[in-house]
Amino acid sequence: MTEGRHPVPELMKEPDVVDLLIHQHGLIRDMFDEVERAAPGERREPFRRLVRMLAVHETAEEEIVHPYARRRVDGGAGIVEDRLREEHEAKRLLALLDRQGVDHPDFMANLDLLRVAVLAHARAEERYEFSRLRAEATAAERRAMALGVRAAQAMAPTRPHPGVESATKNLLFGPPAAIVDRARDLIRRATGR
Repeated sequence: MTEGRHPVPELMKEPDVVDLLIHQHGLIRDMFDEVERAAPGERREPFRRLVRMLAVHETAEEEIVHPYARRRVDGGAGIVEDRLREEHEAKRLLALLDRQGVDHPDFMANLDLLRVAVLAHARAEERYEFSRLRAEATAAERRAMALGVRAAQAMAPTRPHPGVESATKNLLFGPPAAIVDRARDLIRRATGR
């Protein structure tokens, strides 16, 4: 049921998509703290968990939540466009950190930049998008989106893919990327890299 100390996203039981995503935002904040507190030689595994969580979380938002908000929430198109720009920047930073690795001399400085970007993005989602979803979507719609988010996270890539921020691109490129990412994850675990 858990991966490390954090619940696996697809197994969480929040019945409302807003509650589910806000809960995951809290987990992400905790994961940043965990990476930052880890000794230099012990950062690799907490960072891998953070990368995975961010990748699957954003993919699910892009596939399920943003399309709904764009179509059904008053002013949703503008709200979603702002969130997608933030997500692209965060994915770019995350991909850089993932490529460079935890032993790179700029890792902690870049991790701090990523943390600031991700937490600002989470606050903007909660304030502008999630509050509108709670107000304008029915409880049944929010429950259905929570199920959709869990399903999307179960099949999502586990690494960041900057430039793939739309539902269409995620559906086209996500499954092959997820297979490659998950194979790469298994190889990294087996080799300890």
